[in-house]
Amino acid sequence: MTALATRQQSESLAAVGEDDVRRALGVVLDPELDEPITDLGFVRSVHVTDAEVTIHLRLPTSFCSPNFAYLMASDAKDVVTALDGVERVVVELDDHHDSDLINAGLAADAGYKGTFKHEAEHDLEELRWTFRRKAHTAAMERCLTELLRADASLEEARLGDVRLRDLPTGRHTDALLRRRAALGLSTSPTAVVMVDHEGNGYTPEQIPLALRRARSTRISIDGNAHFCRGLLRTRYDGSGADQAVRLDGIEPADQHTLLPLTVKES
Repeated sequence: MTALATRQQSESLAAVGEDDVRRALGVVLDPELDEPITDLGFVRSVHVTDAEVTIHLRLPTSFCSPNFAYLMASDAKDVVTALDGVERVVVELDDHHDSDLINAGLAADAGYKGTFKHEAEHDLEELRWTFRRKAHTAAMERCLTELLRADASLEEARLGDVRLRDLPTGRHTDALLRRRAALGLSTSPTAVVMVDHEGNGYTPEQIPLALRRARSTRISIDGNAHFCRGLLRTRYDGSGADQAVRLDGIEPADQHTLLPLTVKES
């Protein structure tokens, strides 16, 4: 390598900082909670040197699903590796019952099946698409429920006529557009909002039940996210400072006090 090439590489690496890495990690989602790992507080630390980026991740419990854990860690490595000027990326998952196995697999670029071998029954892409569909359902329900609350004259059975152009601008609509794009659904302003993951609409008679099912999916996602955020704050003191305000406006706070528990002898 010439002196010029060496200097250019050094300058390129120096241009990548911790903020750049954290912004890149912001597109990595917890597949079940549908929130960025940066917002959830799962990024424990980022260290950038002239030659490499080292990232440590943490999860709410030591027994979080290994496939979810691997998916997030693998995606984290991929997005940071894609940054211009980054030569080497090390991602390590801390304090998980499969940390050693997952970290070794990531270091070797072995892939999910190569890491878990016979324990990996399915490819992670199948899991990824399952949760993309759930995320779209939840985002759709948020937008339609917001519309119903804002317009008392709008009948539930007429939701099948609502188009993307009818939704108010804001983060709920932005989130829905991203979820639709991830599934390959139309993001045209004239596209119908209330559709399934294949783009099929609903008749007026089908809408009430479909909306209730969508609401159940959204409540499940939101409830799990709230629970996991609390578990992380309990497990890692001060981690609440790394958690961003959620889409629904709930703010994380380490100052939340727990009710005292008294263990009675039997």
